[in-house]
Amino acid sequence: MRDSVFNCCVSPPHPTGGVEEHHQQRSRAQAPPPNDRRFLIFFDFDETLVDECSDDSMVTVAPGGALPGWLKDTYRPGCYNEYMQRVLAYLAEQGITPADIRGTVEKIPPCPGIPTLMHFLLSQPSRDFEVICVSDANSVFIETWLQHQGFRPLFLRIFTNPAHFDDNGQLQLRPFHSHECLRCPANMCKAVVVRQYVAQRMRERGGRPYQKVLYVGDGANDFCPSITLSPGDIAFPRRDFPMHKLIQEMEEAKPGEFKASVVPWNSGEDVINTLRKILERP
Repeated sequence: MRDSVFNCCVSPPHPTGGVEEHHQQRSRAQAPPPNDRRFLIFFDFDETLVDECSDDSMVTVAPGGALPGWLKDTYRPGCYNEYMQRVLAYLAEQGITPADIRGTVEKIPPCPGIPTLMHFLLSQPSRDFEVICVSDANSVFIETWLQHQGFRPLFLRIFTNPAHFDDNGQLQLRPFHSHECLRCPANMCKAVVVRQYVAQRMRERGGRPYQKVLYVGDGANDFCPSITLSPGDIAFPRRDFPMHKLIQEMEEAKPGEFKASVVPWNSGEDVINTLRKILERP
């Protein structure tokens, strides 16, 4: 693994150095993260917080509500980030403005029960949940949507593909990091994010573990980080979505190989029901 995920998180801004330099910059820019949280919970974004793929929403702002065939034909498996860079360049060429893009993202509906789940987490004592977003979307989409919904203060960190509008109004997108995982797209392995983040936070917490690590997702790229969870942790796959199906396949092929408890969800309220139970335990 050549890069640290801490080089690429949205908060604080992306530095050029390694982990140590990043944390020196962070200490100058903001207070260190709280170390008293009992539970660490990761959320995916697309089809977990929002009820569609945010990249797909960009098609609606293209001329005629569709991308040209020549552009769609440039997609190659495992290289979606590079494809989206071309899509965003095309939209800018067609006169699509930053306001158009932000307005479209703001209109993406949340998944069922997600607003209720976010308000539940916001209502809990500060020492209960440390909330992280890890997504293969991009920083502009996620920040725009969370700010619009009023949920941004809940998230301590957002790990995603860095993006910004350049002087010409084009949304520039960069890959999150490089990695060596064969399961994941070239620009992001969420398992690397989860492993490195948990290890870093454990050091910052003086070796004190979280009571539980929780992961809420839906896609095939959420299966990879769910494998990193330990017995006693909880994976929340969206019911009948790829993450759920891959967990089921592993459990059938290799019983006992998947270590975490599995709680499928249709609504954010399903997640709340489980969180209430773990909060009641000493």
